[in-house]
Amino acid sequence: MVQYELPKLPYKYDDLEPFIDTETMKIHHQKHHQAYVDGLNKSLEDVGSASHPQYISSILSDLKSIPESGRSAINFFGGGFENHRLFWETMTPNGDGTPGGELEDQIDIYFDNFENFKKSFSEKALSIQGSGWCWLVFNSTYHKIEIITTENQTSPWTIQKHPLLGLDVWEHAYYLKYQNKRPDYVEAWWNVVNWDYVGNRFSELAS
Repeated sequence: MVQYELPKLPYKYDDLEPFIDTETMKIHHQKHHQAYVDGLNKSLEDVGSASHPQYISSILSDLKSIPESGRSAINFFGGGFENHRLFWETMTPNGDGTPGGELEDQIDIYFDNFENFKKSFSEKALSIQGSGWCWLVFNSTYHKIEIITTENQTSPWTIQKHPLLGLDVWEHAYYLKYQNKRPDYVEAWWNVVNWDYVGNRFSELAS
């Protein structure tokens, strides 16, 4: 059986201070992400994971291959697992604040400049009602970047879009430090975006 495990963080729990607090990072990673890992493994076992050996992003891209009885659970737990795995990777204590290279060129083409992109992304994130994610994705059909939102733990893979950068706006991602001030959390998060990782991810997909 395919067994997923909680990925290690590429930094320490306190490394994203003061933008994301240590206690939130510990609970978010050790409790919430672990719950998605456990839920995904159980959901795959329930539908016979031996017949779905590919990585979870491929499964999410083709949910119709999953028995209908298990699709909702795998969409939720699989999305929760993969969304968070990417979330950790796209943050760094050494955020330089701006992208570069090919990704910057794309941002300039579709959003005029980086500040307009940040504004559009932040507004989309703040427009989410309840729990969800805001994403920068690569649309391979039209070979372009886009900003989209998804509800709960739904992954962009389910609509055949490649996630490049995702912002978790579930309350558990920020409530200990920011309480109901989601705009403050969104603004702070820009300081820890790992643009090297996001840019490399884009270059691999766009080449």
